[in-house]
Amino acid sequence: MVLSALLITLAAVLAPLSAIAVWVADEMADTDRYVATVAPLAGNPDVQDAVTDRVTDAAMAKIDLDSLLSKVAPGDEQDLKKALGGPSGPITGAIRDLVRQTVARFVASDAFATLWDQLNRQAHAAFTGALTGDTDSPVKVKGDAVVLDLAPVVAQVKQRLLGRGLGVASLIPDVRTDFTLVKSRDVQRVRNGFRILQVAGNWLPVVTVALAVGGVLLAAHRRRAVAAAGLGVAAGLAALGIGLAIFRSVYLDHLAGSGNEAAAGAIYDQLVRFLWATVRMIITLGVVVALGAWLSGGGRWAGRVTAAWVNGIAAVRQSVGITTIGPVGPWVHRHRHLLRWTVVAGAALALLLWPYPTARVVIWIAVVAVAVLAVVEFLDARRQPGAAGVTSA
Repeated sequence: MVLSALLITLAAVLAPLSAIAVWVADEMADTDRYVATVAPLAGNPDVQDAVTDRVTDAAMAKIDLDSLLSKVAPGDEQDLKKALGGPSGPITGAIRDLVRQTVARFVASDAFATLWDQLNRQAHAAFTGALTGDTDSPVKVKGDAVVLDLAPVVAQVKQRLLGRGLGVASLIPDVRTDFTLVKSRDVQRVRNGFRILQVAGNWLPVVTVALAVGGVLLAAHRRRAVAAAGLGVAAGLAALGIGLAIFRSVYLDHLAGSGNEAAAGAIYDQLVRFLWATVRMIITLGVVVALGAWLSGGGRWAGRVTAAWVNGIAAVRQSVGITTIGPVGPWVHRHRHLLRWTVVAGAALALLLWPYPTARVVIWIAVVAVAVLAVVEFLDARRQPGAAGVTSA
């Protein structure tokens, strides 16, 4: 009994660690999944604004206005003013406005989305390498931040400035500027643990399930153990969800004053999207398993719910005037336990074979399983008057 409780408790403790390990192994270490996760960020307004500001500042910091304007031929002055949109204020402000408008239009275009996708795909190996110590890539760990070099974006903006008639933009040198993906004092700690989690993602969930199953098998009351395991694992994942929400708040507070809090929040939410889906899915699954174990027990309230279920289906059958007198009803009654466990096993198999189940998937699988169980109960001859040779059970 004590050993059973210990195993179930260990399973509940390891459940959130298993979710994190799977997230690292399947999401952060898989190129296609990672790119699919970060791709929507290219269309996020907060990220677009942050990239626009960063690229504009970097470009303007590299422009020597005095040198640049001194190389404008006298006959090109009108072309310059036309390219700048006929500025009426200081030339520096006008050029900055032109650069920012050009950057903003590019960042909002499909071309930027394509570049963002390509850049992240090419840099994914470097991103994981950055967390494992390999920094020979566009993604690097610099101090307490993981940064992405936006030099290709600056180059595209430069070409667009030239296309708008600002020929002096050709004098803009190559600009390398960093866009922070993740910034935290714990980056080095994450860097040290990333490889461990990446490896653990392959076996830690199996160990967690094995501990839960072992705890159930060793329990004196297995239905109660199943319910306890389901609720314990759900509680562990709920704690992880609370931790993610608290860490998000602390993380954004740490960035207060940087001007990129909104973009940082969007990036954080997108990166942990799969982990949040896993949290919701396992909480839902744990509750469903616990509820199923409770309803299958012999408790007073469970018995009342079960009786209401059986009587309700019998009332429906009677109201529609359908009977199964003949071979179907008695056969279903004789094999009702096998049929019920077949439905449960089928639901479990569907969940195991689903590539990336979500809470909605769990709910729908449960709904379908309940519907099939209702059909089995509907066809069971034990409640049908006049069914020869059938006894109630």
